[in-house]
Amino acid sequence: MTDPKFFSDSTPVSLKQIAEWADAELVRGDPEATVSGVAPLDEGGEGMLVFIDNPKYAPQLQDVVATACLTPKKYLDRVPEGVAALLSKDPYRSLAKVLAKMYPEAMTPRRVLGGAEIHPKAVISDSAVLEGDVVVEAGAVIGDGVHVGAGSVIGPNVVIGAQCQVGRETRICANATLQHALIGDRVILHPGVAIGQDGFGFAMGPGGHLKVPQLGRVIIQNDVEVGANTTIDRGANRDTVIGEGTKIDNQVQIGHNVNVGRHCVIVSQVGISGSATLEDYVAIGGQTGVAGHIRIGMAAQVAAVSVVNDDLPGGGRYGGTPAKPVRQWFREMAALSRLAEKDGKN
Repeated sequence: MTDPKFFSDSTPVSLKQIAEWADAELVRGDPEATVSGVAPLDEGGEGMLVFIDNPKYAPQLQDVVATACLTPKKYLDRVPEGVAALLSKDPYRSLAKVLAKMYPEAMTPRRVLGGAEIHPKAVISDSAVLEGDVVVEAGAVIGDGVHVGAGSVIGPNVVIGAQCQVGRETRICANATLQHALIGDRVILHPGVAIGQDGFGFAMGPGGHLKVPQLGRVIIQNDVEVGANTTIDRGANRDTVIGEGTKIDNQVQIGHNVNVGRHCVIVSQVGISGSATLEDYVAIGGQTGVAGHIRIGMAAQVAAVSVVNDDLPGGGRYGGTPAKPVRQWFREMAALSRLAEKDGKN
């Protein structure tokens, strides 16, 4: 069985160049030595660049075989002789910069099909406007009045509803659907993303639940990335907004009227109920639930599998059900553990 490689090997790069890309200091090794790839600590080899950041993997350092290693200062003395040492304050971030230079094709989703820029099996309204260098792949449907900016790629079977706007150099991957949405520049929407469908709005009563028309939009600002099969509902009486630079993982649900600030991080399977507000730089761990109409302050961090049912001040770290400051949460868990242990001995 053949073993295809989806990304081409990098051309050899000198350690001097790696240090510049990584904002790292080459403290040991030949600046003209070259690397041609990146590998985990336990899979290195000649010509490979490895990195250490997580203390869990520090024991592997003593046996590493590689041309060079990106390392923080605390692990510098553990890097074996014969392996060039690149000192970095943040090795993982340094690695990201190096990978982007060595493997630029991995930075955005690749086209599924080659050939024509506008595939003959795409369906495009006569009133749609496509700027230069736009790619539309097979099966895509682009509705009336849609505008797609220069350099954007519309993947196979994507559906873009009437009047939607898509910015420049944006990538919309296979089977994504857009309606009632304005999408910024350099946005990445991964496969199966659904944006702009009805929010979950009903006037409930004993005689039945009346559907409330959802009249808002979804606005996704520049440099946002949305993971596969994530859903973002349009607003009911105002817009649902995703701020610039925000990164959203797979299988996240964002309800109507939600306002997500700039540069937030939302991990897989988070659910955010309608009209919640996340201020800038909020980070939410996986499988956390956020109640409607609450506010999470700037740069707050919420641990995975938590429930946020009340406002959280900015700058803090929270966790638990309901979410509370982590020190309080840890004390409560420790107290419960002691009570359970004591009870078990009786």
